[in-house]
Amino acid sequence: MTLIRSLMALVVLACFAGAAGAQTQVPQNCDVTTASDPDRQVLTCAFGIVIELEAAAQMGFSDPSSDSAPEIIDLEGGAALIEVEPGTARPQIRTPHAIAAVRGTVYVVDVTPEKTSVFVVQGEVSVAQLDAGGDPLLLTAGDGVDVGPGLTPEVQRWADERAEALLARFAR
Repeated sequence: MTLIRSLMALVVLACFAGAAGAQTQVPQNCDVTTASDPDRQVLTCAFGIVIELEAAAQMGFSDPSSDSAPEIIDLEGGAALIEVEPGTARPQIRTPHAIAAVRGTVYVVDVTPEKTSVFVVQGEVSVAQLDAGGDPLLLTAGDGVDVGPGLTPEVQRWADERAEALLARFAR
């Protein structure tokens, strides 16, 4: 049954990637489904994480062939909504600009060439600027931060319009 599920996941990803350009390595202990309006793929992983990727997102896992939770998830472009069950896996989401450390929460990471934006829906997320040193910032529900070259990362309460526009990309 596991082999069949893995093959089905690969077929779903191949179809999704071909249609939308997504480049995602999926751990063997994750099920993949697609959602629409807007188009996205949903990874439900045995290690306690659900990740929704918008169609253009490019994500990779540190060791997709392992049965254990990855320590690092790389998000190179596009947006991902991440739901982590408290007390389960705590991988870091690494982007070209920042590292977001999971604390058992629901949050969105959005990567563009210019910056990485992190918004917390529920719980807490620690965000550090990549290669800049300094203390990480702690975000709680309703907080967001933009990290990138020439930006001074600062935790801000996001306006409803900005938060709603980001969450709409995941039909929320």
